[in-house]
Amino acid sequence: MSVVSVEDRRSTMDSEAKTSSVSNSGGGEGSLDRLLPSVSTGLSPRKRTTSQCKSEPPLLRTSKRTIYTAGRPPWYNEHGTQSKEAFVIGLCGGSASGKTTVARKIIEALDVPWVVLLSMDSFYKVLSPEQQAMAASNDYNFDHPDAFDFDLLTHTLRKLKQGKSVKIPVYDFTTHGRQKDWKTVYGASVIIFEGIMAFADKELLQLLDMKIFVDTDSDIRLVRRLRRDITERGRDIEGVIKQYNKFVKPAFEQYIEPTMSFLPRGGGNMVAIDLIVQHVHSQLEERELSVRAALASAHQAQPLPQTLSVLESTPQVRGMHTIIRNKETSRDEFIFYSKRLMRLLIERALSFLPSQVHIVQTPQGEDYEGKTFHGKRITGVSILRAGETMEPALRAVCKDVRIGKILIQTNQDTGEPELHYLRLPKDISEDHVILMDCTVSTGAAAMMAVRVLLDHDVQEDKILLVSLLMAEMGVHSVAYAFPQVKIITTAVDKKVNDLFHIIPGIGNFGDRYFGTDAPPDWSDEDMDEPSY
Repeated sequence: MSVVSVEDRRSTMDSEAKTSSVSNSGGGEGSLDRLLPSVSTGLSPRKRTTSQCKSEPPLLRTSKRTIYTAGRPPWYNEHGTQSKEAFVIGLCGGSASGKTTVARKIIEALDVPWVVLLSMDSFYKVLSPEQQAMAASNDYNFDHPDAFDFDLLTHTLRKLKQGKSVKIPVYDFTTHGRQKDWKTVYGASVIIFEGIMAFADKELLQLLDMKIFVDTDSDIRLVRRLRRDITERGRDIEGVIKQYNKFVKPAFEQYIEPTMSFLPRGGGNMVAIDLIVQHVHSQLEERELSVRAALASAHQAQPLPQTLSVLESTPQVRGMHTIIRNKETSRDEFIFYSKRLMRLLIERALSFLPSQVHIVQTPQGEDYEGKTFHGKRITGVSILRAGETMEPALRAVCKDVRIGKILIQTNQDTGEPELHYLRLPKDISEDHVILMDCTVSTGAAAMMAVRVLLDHDVQEDKILLVSLLMAEMGVHSVAYAFPQVKIITTAVDKKVNDLFHIIPGIGNFGDRYFGTDAPPDWSDEDMDEPSY
């Protein structure tokens, strides 16, 4: 097996850095005897095998170590708009050439967070009944470009490269059809896209930042295909060989092999992987952003935005703030009065939801002109961990409300927020979303959470950000980036110090609420590690 690498349309790498290969022959995986499938006289059990598209769980286990693929840095600027795209590596090669193996080696060597492996196998077209019958008798050509849904594939890869949430079809090789449930994939620093026709479409090629051809001896590919299709997909030897000679081999010679004719070759296994990894790292470094630093220097001395609503500072509200801000307040009292404020805050937020006139009849037989919610659903999304404390208040006033969670932490080396985990309800794009966090200082975490919702197609004017306490900097940051997001809080403090603490502030809300100890360098927007 050799990896022929690569053409990079954004790079000015020298010829040595653009040529590499991985060779594999003789013993080991390349040995034909070891790859031959064992054949029994009985029928092989049909296993349910499906196309693969991996983005979860947030770790990759290899033979040597476990790589955590969490901690996605900002992919947008201080304006809230996307300013960097994911780096897309295209892997092409014949059937059973080892593309997925190469992809996993690259992932392991890259050792960067949020890598998505996207397989072209997921995008086979839905077959008609006539085509299904042909597939059952091994007479349908799955190795022709017409077998793939390039329109859906291109749309999906472009959207994923832009940082959006996408739904990936799951293809079942035993039934030659798509499963009912599609897989949701979101967020990538690097996308590795592999498939036999990965280089066959011009529009698709334009989305690839790097192209790699995996070249493997045809005899080895045939033996691997025999083993895979017999043991994993419940097919017989005659059918596999018939399909290979009739479709797979001619398609490779006509559509796949020519795509490597202009790509240089040379080097050895580790040279190829090292060169690929080195170049990807250099590209990622060029795309790094510093959102928090930009927020800290922006919007100085600006009036508070009209999208902000602050709870009226009544004696009751002022009194509760006095209690929860007091460093001598016990944990029990802190929790009790925080919950009271949360309930008032949520009720205030609900008043900004759209409503419509609704007439009902009272027990006295008279009409009453009232109001009802004018929307499909209300969903709450908490920014972990402190935002989770607001969920009971939302559930207390919104019956059967759906809840999502987002974990954002500050990278102590860069000072930037990083997305570590999210779980959002299905079809959230149609909902009005109440985004909950207890404190907002610079607004960096809140901005990332709003960006996540927008990437899942939630409409900006349907997002309400609610927080017990905000700094003016955080209010300005969110309002400037997302002018249609409604911001609701119980109080706004004027200052943020050099450590991004709100002044006079409330302390570390999560630690005071849960009774944990804050580290010396805590930030108002820092969270604890998740429990997987």
